[in-house]
Amino acid sequence: MTTLLNTDFQLPYLTERYTGKVRDVYTIADKYIVVVCTDRISAFDRVFREGIPHKGAVINHIAAEFLQMTSDIIPNWLIESPDPMVSIGLKATPYPIEFIVRGYLAGHAWRLYKSGVRTICNNTLPDGLIENQKLPVPIITPTTKALVGHDTDLTHEEIIYNKLIDKRELSSLEFHALQLFERGSQYAKSCGLILADTKYEFGKIGERIFLIDEVHTPDSSRYFYINDYNLNFGQDIPLKQLSKEMFRQWLMNKGFTGDEGQDMPEITPEIATDISNQYIELYEALTGNRLIIDKINNLQQRVLANIKDSINKLVNS
Repeated sequence: MTTLLNTDFQLPYLTERYTGKVRDVYTIADKYIVVVCTDRISAFDRVFREGIPHKGAVINHIAAEFLQMTSDIIPNWLIESPDPMVSIGLKATPYPIEFIVRGYLAGHAWRLYKSGVRTICNNTLPDGLIENQKLPVPIITPTTKALVGHDTDLTHEEIIYNKLIDKRELSSLEFHALQLFERGSQYAKSCGLILADTKYEFGKIGERIFLIDEVHTPDSSRYFYINDYNLNFGQDIPLKQLSKEMFRQWLMNKGFTGDEGQDMPEITPEIATDISNQYIELYEALTGNRLIIDKINNLQQRVLANIKDSINKLVNS
């Protein structure tokens, strides 16, 4: 199946280009950014050579939907999505912190808890919890945004002490993160899903705070089916997750955790298809629509044409 792994577009009014783990970001006229959601996949802070079919389109569409859905809580960077794999919006100066909100004890938090840790980013958890258990209240576990290597957990106090974000703005960002999580959780519930945890990123344009990056996608979030959770939680039966956790588990089963010196496993066509199907399943569960599969052979050509058309209209309007 066709995947879009890399772009190197020569765009009108281009002032900067940045390649992230899974996105190619172009700055236009030093005011706008074009974000191409590629089909690359990352895990344990490593980017894999093989792509996941339709992943970029799923991520881009879900993010755009939730950015529009939460714009009454906090303004966001998005202006439009001129292509299934592209969003265009305002350039912001990002805060150097990712705000991870956890409503359930899963993933990284569970692995810490299982190892004996009871305080995560100054959130003290009681003894006796089990994997995927709902927490008494959602907690925030901020992390650094490492350019290389693994992200690092931080406390509220460490963020202030290291002057990463000032106290007043940090409290505002934490408040907005919890509001966004509540909105996402309520919407997920209406779709028969549980939003177990997710991450948010924020930035500033002038003195105004904006929500940036993606929101409530399977790359940044973990979902369970409500019915499956109610039936199987605590029964020593793995819960079905709609997230990137399936890929992480596959890697860990192969002995890969992203540590230095480890060889990256090859993503086989079979596991790529399984991951793709799970991303599409979440898209369809959240939107109620089937994903339209574009059978075009030259994704680069289509994406570039749609970007150029949108830039010219935006800059010259």
